[in-house]
Amino acid sequence: MSGETDLGRMLGMLTVDRRPGVFVVVDAATVPEGVPVHATVVEAEGTTAVVERGDVGGGGDPGSAFAAAWLTVGVHSALEAVGLTAALSGALAAAGIPCNVLAGRHHDHLLVPVDEGDRAVAVLEGLRGSRAPVDVPAPGPGAG
Repeated sequence: MSGETDLGRMLGMLTVDRRPGVFVVVDAATVPEGVPVHATVVEAEGTTAVVERGDVGGGGDPGSAFAAAWLTVGVHSALEAVGLTAALSGALAAAGIPCNVLAGRHHDHLLVPVDEGDRAVAVLEGLRGSRAPVDVPAPGPGAG
């Protein structure tokens, strides 16, 4: 299955599911052995891990970490699809909800403040069926 590339079709079938739990973004080196890691991002400065807050106990400082609701976008978008991430993050930004985006092979995932999780789901589901939810400027001269 290669995934959808048409923004109108992606928005037309948009669903959003909230994973149970509260997630934190921490330095992977602080995650205790045996704790399930739900996502990782490898950067030059180190590896970031997304784990359930209750699982990290004494690892790192989960109390000061960004406490997030994990939202999964129920559209199988192609990795080369244009506009879905902008539509999702733009709608959340317009509602004053910050988000961190993780793109998976099958779905996009959004980490939003845990207190804003339900509102974020409602905002995103409000995009269902829209074709052009955000103004995306055309590439400038020399872009490409």
